[in-house]
Amino acid sequence: MDESRDLFFVKVFIEQGNLWVRICYNKQMNAKEGDGKMKRIFERIPASWYEQMINLLAERVVVVDRHGVILYINEPYCEFIGTTVEEAAGRPVQEVIENSRMHIVAQTGETELAALQSINGSEMIANRFPLFEDGEIVGAVGSVMFRNPEEWQMYKTKIQGLVEELSYYQAKAQKDLQSKYSFNDLIGDSPAFLAAKTLAERISGSNSSVLLIGESGTGKELFAHAIHHRSTRASSPFVAINCSAIPEHLLESELFGYEDGAFTGAKKGGKRGQFELAHKGTLFLDEIGDMPLSMQSKLLRVLQEKEICRVGGQKSIPIDVRIVAATHRDIEKMVAEGQFRQDLYYRLNVIKIDIPPLRERKKDIPAIAQYLLKQLEPRFYRHSLKLSPEVMERLAGHSWPGNIRELENVLERSINVLDGKLIQLCHLPLYLRDQEAEGSGGDERKGDSSPCSEQAAPLSILPLKEAMAAMEKQAIQRALAAAQGNKLKAAELLQISKTSLYDKCKLYGLHS
Repeated sequence: MDESRDLFFVKVFIEQGNLWVRICYNKQMNAKEGDGKMKRIFERIPASWYEQMINLLAERVVVVDRHGVILYINEPYCEFIGTTVEEAAGRPVQEVIENSRMHIVAQTGETELAALQSINGSEMIANRFPLFEDGEIVGAVGSVMFRNPEEWQMYKTKIQGLVEELSYYQAKAQKDLQSKYSFNDLIGDSPAFLAAKTLAERISGSNSSVLLIGESGTGKELFAHAIHHRSTRASSPFVAINCSAIPEHLLESELFGYEDGAFTGAKKGGKRGQFELAHKGTLFLDEIGDMPLSMQSKLLRVLQEKEICRVGGQKSIPIDVRIVAATHRDIEKMVAEGQFRQDLYYRLNVIKIDIPPLRERKKDIPAIAQYLLKQLEPRFYRHSLKLSPEVMERLAGHSWPGNIRELENVLERSINVLDGKLIQLCHLPLYLRDQEAEGSGGDERKGDSSPCSEQAAPLSILPLKEAMAAMEKQAIQRALAAAQGNKLKAAELLQISKTSLYDKCKLYGLHS
């Protein structure tokens, strides 16, 4: 740097990975106390160091005055464009640097970051900053990254890999937030079920809230997926949250998110809540009847105002979300008993759809069983599995307290112990086989013409761990059925904690 010119000295700042260079006139340094302090600080650095600092940190740097005339250009830049510092200094920048916009930035005062600039047939990345003194534009400073095309290609290769990795995870996250079922996955033609399905199809295109009522295992979540899949929001996220599976003290942060430092253990930078994730899409609130009263009032406000406020935040965030809620509980009775807010109930109950239990649509059981069998085949690397007539008759005679979920579990268990392709009575769980024996006075085998029996074909032996897991899953299923889907009562029946029951339900896929 030429000290005899006494024009400026350079203060170099590194901020968030970008080089910032500010030009200050020496003659004005004592005008302000702050600048005087900075001058004393920078006086500790030998003047000969400044240019080395620029060359090392900024690679190629040019400084122009407000008319676009080059005041300073470093040697690496000159080498790249095939000139010298002596030849470039004092000339208009557009005559020296190909496709330069430095003179434009010096006039407009608008910063240009990460702008593509073609130099010597290569696409460079340029940063251009206006320089101000006492509020007036005095010039501009610019830097060009990458010393040669090979280096640019190296960075490009690294960046491309990161972009592809980011795209992969974005696509995966987006896929996880899409509906997985359509109305074609809702099997059955019994009058009550067809009425519910037809109503759901009709209101799919609306933005009104939907309340799904039905026992545990009747397929409420499938209805929610199908409604979103058919709606105008189908290309936007579908976010599901189980209100009963999340502890009360965490439910607010899960729904609305939180700001950085909102509480001990909060994720750095904060976190978006389910409402923000579902923006422009559908939010499915499963087991809404188990939501604490304190949260019900906050949810009501969000539905009325259409905006949220993160935990620990002050700013309101507008949201556009369609609510589909579901519960197995008698919510009208809860309203009457003061266990559920009446105003929230009416806000959710714009469109109510009652999903009938499986025992009220037994003629649909064969079609549902065949459909579930096809869905289970790939998981066990099986194909062309069939149900014997005796099995069909036994399935039709069962009361199915666990509804479709129980039927799916029965079929899954049967496939686990199946050697061939035909599921027979001996492959069913013991409680279904004993059901007929009790009703016929113990003559089950006498009336069973099936060639499969415990004497003729012994049951497959499962590893002890798998057998115990299957029994545990079955016990949980029967407890849920006996408690009519109330997980708290089911936990009491099983003599385990509510948290343990939620964990096991998640493990075995036992959701509404």
